Amino acid sequence: MNGRVFSWKEAFWASPGPRSLKSAAVLYLKGVCMGSADIIPGVSGGTIALITGIYEKLLQAIKSADMGMARKALTFDIKGALARIHIRFLLCIFLGIGTAILSLARLMNYLLHYHPVFIWSLFFGLIAASVLVVGKRVDKWNIGTGFFFLAGAGVAYFIVNLIPVSTPEDSWFIFFSGMLAICAMILPGLSGAFILLILGKYEFITATLKNPFFAQNILIILIFCSGCLVGLLGFSRVLNYLIRKYHGLTLAFLTGLMAGCMQKIWPWKQVLEVRIINGHEHILWGGNTLPPAFDVQVAAAAGLAGLGFIAVIVLENLSAE
Repeated sequence: MNGRVFSWKEAFWASPGPRSLKSAAVLYLKGVCMGSADIIPGVSGGTIALITGIYEKLLQAIKSADMGMARKALTFDIKGALARIHIRFLLCIFLGIGTAILSLARLMNYLLHYHPVFIWSLFFGLIAASVLVVGKRVDKWNIGTGFFFLAGAGVAYFIVNLIPVSTPEDSWFIFFSGMLAICAMILPGLSGAFILLILGKYEFITATLKNPFFAQNILIILIFCSGCLVGLLGFSRVLNYLIRKYHGLTLAFLTGLMAGCMQKIWPWKQVLEVRIINGHEHILWGGNTLPPAFDVQVAAAAGLAGLGFIAVIVLENLSAE
């Protein structure tokens, strides 16, 4: 690519990505699934990327937005910049994520508010199957990979049990929140939405997205997105290096992250303490409990968990292109 002059068509097709309408549609649907998961505090789009076989490709595509691409863009060599970045892959994924967030956010909020047992049961089955699917991809299970699995589970367990706090609304903290949230979003098992909840910025950010054209909200969104961009470009490189250099250990750690978050999405909870933060009710400490009796609701919840489990297996089988 060095010194080569591209046409627009050549630049668009120069980098890796789907080369047919069918492949693009499948990748777009995977993006929709990722976006749907990212809406839920406690479920990660990174998990969906991992079980559908695009996780490493996603990290490589993000990594393609490097200094070489930036230099070409800054010197107005737009075609050269386009040829370096994995534009077709990123377009399909982020269009899918955006579609899900814009179209399903209200539905997911409704289901979580009025039918929490059912929606958490579905995702519990999804995550349970994901642990098995990703665990099979670890090169070899031994003492080393077992240790990293336990370490990942411990990190996830600690993070998802942190107490949501009230935090400043200064620009630097909004930027910092965006950095952390996007890092969690691309990690399987950890949810960017949940990190925002812990940082006390989930409702603050979602409120600005409901009215994005107010002058003050535009500034907040730009600062938050800038933090996301910095976090995404930096952290994706770290993950990409770890997967290439320590594939088995990294996958074992990521599998542990997913396993560690499962106690958070267990459908039946006993609320032990509630606190009002910024005018909203937050559960600060709730213990998992068994359903009070086996009834129609429990049977339906078990069925949805089974459906989520089967969906992951089907996604894994369809992910091979």
